[in-house]
Amino acid sequence: MNYQYLNGENWQKIWIVGDLHGCRSQLDTLLQAHDFDKQQDLLISVGDLIDRGPDSLGCLALLEEPWFRCVRGNHEEMALNALQGHESQLWEMNGGGWFWQLKGAEVITARHALNRLKEIPLILHLQLEEQIVVVAHADYPAEHYAWEQAVNWHDVVWSRRRIDGLQQGRRDTIPGADAFYFGHTPLQHRLDVDNLHYIDTGAVFGNHLTLVQVQ
Repeated sequence: MNYQYLNGENWQKIWIVGDLHGCRSQLDTLLQAHDFDKQQDLLISVGDLIDRGPDSLGCLALLEEPWFRCVRGNHEEMALNALQGHESQLWEMNGGGWFWQLKGAEVITARHALNRLKEIPLILHLQLEEQIVVVAHADYPAEHYAWEQAVNWHDVVWSRRRIDGLQQGRRDTIPGADAFYFGHTPLQHRLDVDNLHYIDTGAVFGNHLTLVQVQ
């Protein structure tokens, strides 16, 4: 599944959170502080639920929650590749070591949860009352946005070309949607340029987790 459509009418408030990387307790604290209502609100993740932090299993458990949606990040891609017997060393080097240390029932739980990552879209299209919000992990690698348009899927989860340009002072925008939310590149503070928003503020590296309300 590459694109997933969400209609904002189905929730009262909608929030988008930056890369979690196993920081489940930080997320829970943040949701509590913002009076997140699990019956009526929605939380969307920009991907990279797992690796590096203390609780990858706890973050994977979010996939079972009706109030949670997520796009696939490069760490999810690395995990799926490793489980299929490809480049498991690459995953381990990038924080996937937690998986190989699991024992017994935890291994089964983790494998089941990681297999669910196959069902996660690469791009979320959120239709709000007056705007279209697009969520992807690293980039939307095209000159303009269009629903179900084919793009380079590797770049969606890995590319830093656009943000590198922005950090060097280039102005950039992607027509076709009102706002884009990305993670992938750890920053000291969120970066907002025109309709592009980068919200991975490196929670796993001792910085803070960014939570943005879009509805």
